[in-house]
This record gives sequence, C-alpha cells and structure tokens, in this order.
Amino acid sequence: MAQPILDVRNLHKHYPGVNAVNGIDFTVPQGICFGLLGPNGAGKTTTIEMLEGITKPTSGEIRYKGELQGARFRQEAGIQFQSTALQDFLTVRENLKFFSSLYPKGLPLEELIEICRLQEYLDRDASKLSGGQRQRMLLALALVNDPDVVFLDEPTTGLDPQARLNFWELVNSIKARHKTVLLTTHYMEEAYNLCDEIAIMDHGKIIAHGSPDALLATHFQDVIIELPERDFPDAAKTIPHRYLDKVTGTIEIITPDVNGTLAQLIQHGASLAGLQVRPRTLEDLFIELTGKELRA
Repeated sequence: MAQPILDVRNLHKHYPGVNAVNGIDFTVPQGICFGLLGPNGAGKTTTIEMLEGITKPTSGEIRYKGELQGARFRQEAGIQFQSTALQDFLTVRENLKFFSSLYPKGLPLEELIEICRLQEYLDRDASKLSGGQRQRMLLALALVNDPDVVFLDEPTTGLDPQARLNFWELVNSIKARHKTVLLTTHYMEEAYNLCDEIAIMDHGKIIAHGSPDALLATHFQDVIIELPERDFPDAAKTIPHRYLDKVTGTIEIITPDVNGTLAQLIQHGASLAGLQVRPRTLEDLFIELTGKELRA
C-alpha cells in the first residue's frame, strides 16, 4: 500500500473551555482531492489550520510523507486562503514574480500562467480583477513552488456559477498533474464533483469518511419525489410527505419504492406533470448526520 501524503493521528486542539478538535485520525492518499466538510463550530477550520502548519496541535501527530510535519512540508505545500491580502498597485505578473522569488524552486512563470489561464490579465492591477480572475491568480500564487499538496480554503465562495465551473476545471487540471488537493467548501455539489474522498466533522470529531458515492450508498436506500402542492390532492395526503418549501408549495416524498409511490399518486388523482424524482445528495447526507445546513 502506497504511503499517504498526510497521516493524521489522534489529533487534539484544546482552547480554554473548548475542545475544538477531539482526537481525530485519517489519512490522505497521494494524488486525490480530499474534502473536509462541517458546520460552523465543528472543528473543520481548526483542523485545516493544523494541517497547514498555521496552528500547533495540543497533542497528536501530523505526518507528511511519513515524517513529522516540518521544513519539507513547508517547502512542498501550497495554500490558497479564503482571503489573502496583497501588496497594493502590483500587477498580476508582478505578484507572480514576487511570490516565486520566495522559493528556491518552482514552476516556470509561463507554465503557471497557462495552467491558471492568466494570459489576458498579466498587466492588470490585481485590485482590478473580477472575483473569478482574482481566485485564478490566488491559485497561481499557491502553485508557484510546484507543491505536492495544495490547500484550497473555500476557493469559490462568492463566485458566479460560470466562474465556479471554470475554477473546477482548474482544480481537475491540478489533480491530473498528480498533485494532492485538500478542499474546504460550503457547496455540496462542488464537494461531490471534485472530491475523491470526504470527511465530515461535527463537535470536533469525524462522523463520516469515504468516497461521496460510497457514503450515499451506505446511508440511503431511497429517493426523493418532489411535486407542486397544487398537484397533490387531499386524497393523496395519506402518503407520508412533508413540505420542502412552503413558499413555493413544494411537497417532498421520501420513498424506497418509486414505482409503488407513483402508482399511489395516480390512484389518488395526483398530477404527475410537475413531478421530479431525484437521488439523495451530499446535502441530504450532511443534514442527516449533523442536523444542520452546511452554512449553519
């Protein structure tokens, strides 16, 4: 079995009166995208800061390529923070050159520019970039040292859908270069599409860990039927249901037997014109395990 790039052993972080991280263990194989998810206060941010080397654990170990996290890790890791302060009045090109000068080795600037698609903005003041352009530049800054492991802290927060999809393509291109990506995100669709493995935290512990599809298969053997309330006659209300959205008047039925439930709806005179059937999602899993929306 190949050695994991990160090996976390019995990790604790205690603050006065608070056990932020309470004895977690997990490994991150090389070359995957690993997602760490959790509601506010779950210990996710503290864990990431310890993995990044920013916060010192109270106890436990973090091993990088088999050795205790140290100088080698700092040279071979790249971090894109959720918010990064940059020097005023520098262009994108100047920022790339400045950050590249901080490392003894790294990617050639031309390659970095191509990977992150920065050709059109190189001579633009970094403060004048759009949200998506800025995130691409920050990703390039996280890659200047050609890192083996890259931390992306909620990299698409605030981006429009098109910019988010463009950023996903960049992340997949990094994975294609056999880099390891650690991702935190508030978007369940993003975690599902990008992550090979996810760990869900709550109350300082990991409560679920595995591939998205495996976790969904383990926890759910049903699907969700949604239909407008106007198409759901009183006679059909004997079928177990709940209001998904009272504003729009959407009814939700959770069932392991789609055919049987559809037959019941038809028998009770329900219209199927606006009906939708969807599989369970990571959002469903997250709420079931934590009892909270991800942004809670």
